[in-house]
Amino acid sequence: MTIEPVDALRRIAFLLERSRASTYRVKAYRQAADTLLAIPEAEVRERVRKGTLKQLEGIGPSTAAVIEQAAAGRDPDKLTELESTVGGPLVEGGEQVRDQLRGDLHSHSDWSDGGSPIQEMVASAMELGHDYLALTDHSPRLTVANGLTAARLSQQLKVVDAINAAVGEDFRLLKAIEVDILDDGSLDQTDELLDQLDVRVASVHSKLKMESAAMTRRMVTAVRNPRTNVLGHCTGRLVTGDRGKRAQSTFDASAVFAACAESNTAVEINSRPERSDPPDDLLTLAIESGCLFAINTDAHAPGQLDFQAYGCERAERLGVPVERVVNSWPLDQLLDWATPS
Repeated sequence: MTIEPVDALRRIAFLLERSRASTYRVKAYRQAADTLLAIPEAEVRERVRKGTLKQLEGIGPSTAAVIEQAAAGRDPDKLTELESTVGGPLVEGGEQVRDQLRGDLHSHSDWSDGGSPIQEMVASAMELGHDYLALTDHSPRLTVANGLTAARLSQQLKVVDAINAAVGEDFRLLKAIEVDILDDGSLDQTDELLDQLDVRVASVHSKLKMESAAMTRRMVTAVRNPRTNVLGHCTGRLVTGDRGKRAQSTFDASAVFAACAESNTAVEINSRPERSDPPDDLLTLAIESGCLFAINTDAHAPGQLDFQAYGCERAERLGVPVERVVNSWPLDQLLDWATPS
């Protein structure tokens, strides 16, 4: 089966993202795909014939080669190379859990600190077989991540409605947010706007070295808020990656997880390799505490939506009951659970 040039470029970008390649390398292929989509197919074929693809903005030697090979009915060499080197399973194990997941409740777009438009995140989620994806761009306080003001979030909700109208009934983009947990445990967005959302992930992004008792109060207050559905990357640790390493925050995990269990707030199993949060010992404690869970990617690019495999492996290995993983639930059940009461 031949692959269309745009699909080849998108697939290459996806594979580079899931293998944690540099943003610069990925951007060239996504930009080339955008360029092709903006011109008629007849012009693309004519430029391939004349060898003038590189005259187009955003098309360089590497991307031109991909387009020319795909247009000729060949699998592009770059795509073949990536499929053979990084196209296989990201991790061994976790397949049984992954097969039961229906979606992902933590993702970012270029509205905050993600690298791709909302539409591209949606397209990749649908290609992965998700029934739903929560768009959780950051809240206003996280200015370093271009957090959404109330006005921008309101605007984004209209975009989400338009996308859902276009994709039909087989997929749902959920109105959501990754809202900062402020120092006192309150949430960094108005109650009025939070009530308009389908899902709310609450995370600590500041003062990660706060004294243990104060951090415990902060987190317990947040997870007991009826509008909080998921406690995101609870320790804030970084174990690898370009951002370096960061020690986990200290808090009374027993108290925090007990509050999660009592309030029906899910503990996120953050699947990003650099986070792998919570660590195994705390994840085991959360299981024993009776918590619900959400196996999320925290994806900042389409290819990172495949990171869910890492979280599924950990969940399967440590014995997380799949029926307690909220994103294994059908959409109606998920939304009913997530509605503040």
